[in-house]
Amino acid sequence: DLEPALDEARGALAAFLGADPDDLAFVTNATTGINIVARGLRLVPGDELVLLDHAYPAARNALQAVAEVAGARLVTAHLPFPGTTPEAAREAVLAAVGPRTRLVMLDHVTSPTALVLPVAEIVAALAERGVDTLVDAAHAPGMVDVDLDAIGAAYTTGNCHKWMCAPKGSAYVHVRRDLQDQVRPIVISHGATSTRTDRSRFRLEHDWTGTLDPTPSLSVPAAIAFGDGLVPGGWPALRDRGHRLALTARDLLAEAMGEPRPAPDAMIGAMAAVPLPPTTEPRPESTYDDPVHAALLEAGIQVAISTWPQEPDGHPWRRILRVSCAPYVGLDDLQALAAALPAAVLAAA
Repeated sequence: DLEPALDEARGALAAFLGADPDDLAFVTNATTGINIVARGLRLVPGDELVLLDHAYPAARNALQAVAEVAGARLVTAHLPFPGTTPEAAREAVLAAVGPRTRLVMLDHVTSPTALVLPVAEIVAALAERGVDTLVDAAHAPGMVDVDLDAIGAAYTTGNCHKWMCAPKGSAYVHVRRDLQDQVRPIVISHGATSTRTDRSRFRLEHDWTGTLDPTPSLSVPAAIAFGDGLVPGGWPALRDRGHRLALTARDLLAEAMGEPRPAPDAMIGAMAAVPLPPTTEPRPESTYDDPVHAALLEAGIQVAISTWPQEPDGHPWRRILRVSCAPYVGLDDLQALAAALPAAVLAAA
């Protein structure tokens, strides 16, 4: 029963993402998708992989691992934050591309800084230079409008458990048809020697990688239907609600801390990240070691806090407070955070 059930679930996901179902494979999370793509690159010494300094650390680690084995190297493109623009994102990526660039990993929505990047424009500019793109879309589906065929990236991977609200363990990798032969699953299993001819090798290998629980993937159509019924107007209205609330969050928090708006409206989805004042105090090891996080938690508020820049460089650093405006978050939650934040920052100083 599983194969037709997976086909049905994949069809619903493909319709939601603007893709052909046969170009999609279910995976457990976006990090797995990045590893799958990275291991199929067949790098040689001197090759370069480009990524932004806003890249998710696990994604960076996946590229670093394959680069080290092959004698390739990572090239980091710097995107200013706060004070960035869509044009700055495009120029930062293109400036890092050279004659040995094999792949650019591009965030659709950056994780630490919550920036929606102009992926379609950048993908097209890279294609003109003969460079393939891997889009890390961990936060994109459900938060922003996604049309994979229109974006045209060689590879895209995204999570369904975040803004689509499907169960954890539901994610996808999307691979352009001409590249599917070289993209194999992390776990090689029965599909590798299947004699079936009714399905592509990509389909046979990725649909069955051994014994696992398929229910997260099979739940995706129900998650899509659930989101579509949450508010009048369905998913477009739900995405718009999150976007408008995130703009409000950005403005409230920036005003509370006396900071300028860190990014333009066009780069905001349903998350907003606001940098707090620079500091030279020791960097916390994680969110849960951060005194600002602890003070807000004491006030009954849970919010993501990270350090910026991500890599310690010995210079003053900033906390980034990132708000996720999910359907269960309201204006009152944001107002409570803005009211409690200055005291929490002062207490941590």
